[in-house]
Amino acid sequence: MLLTDLNRECLLHIFSFLDKETRKSMSETCGALREVFHDPALWSLLCFSSPSELKKDNFVLSPALRSLAICWHSSRVKVCNIEDWAKSSFQRDICSHHHTLVNGFLAEVSCRCPNLLSLTLAGCGHLTDDYISQILGRCSKLNTLKLENCARLTDKSLEAVAIYGGNLRTLNVDFCRNITQEGLDRIGQTCPSLRLRADHSAAMIPDQPDTSDSLGKGRKKRVPW
Repeated sequence: MLLTDLNRECLLHIFSFLDKETRKSMSETCGALREVFHDPALWSLLCFSSPSELKKDNFVLSPALRSLAICWHSSRVKVCNIEDWAKSSFQRDICSHHHTLVNGFLAEVSCRCPNLLSLTLAGCGHLTDDYISQILGRCSKLNTLKLENCARLTDKSLEAVAIYGGNLRTLNVDFCRNITQEGLDRIGQTCPSLRLRADHSAAMIPDQPDTSDSLGKGRKKRVPW
């Protein structure tokens, strides 16, 4: 028996054990496996370990997506977390290759994946409040939102949770330095049934303003956490 002699259900089951790149490679061997690759039922769970993976064509976004995780644990995250005004030209060049990737991808997810239930974002140093608001507003079934070391997020994301997160049951905002204790207190009072965790966020040093002096002696740079 050939692999392609199996029915669709069996092929989907086999594909479910493969990583994204292997699925893509198999789909290029024949039309039958290409159809399996593009079946939305295969793509209810997506995990990415770096922003660069978001540019690949080895996955499918569809209303079948239920769980999405983008977790970047790299030394480059420390560069992303430096305030823009404090970055050197070299550091800005590093960030220029990926600074819009996560935001753009989440915008696409919010349009194409309305049934998303769980979202985990870690090390996304360029992620902004607007895209969290967009996801919450368009993916109304979302019940779990976990954010870790997302340095650009502020209390505006918590406000979006209060406005749009009617079905949200779990919210983690760990090591997000621009989340304040006041914001956490407000969301706790507004959404008392929400399981809220905020490890270290309110205790971290928030973004600092540009402290260049008028004589242009240089800028003070803070060390990322």
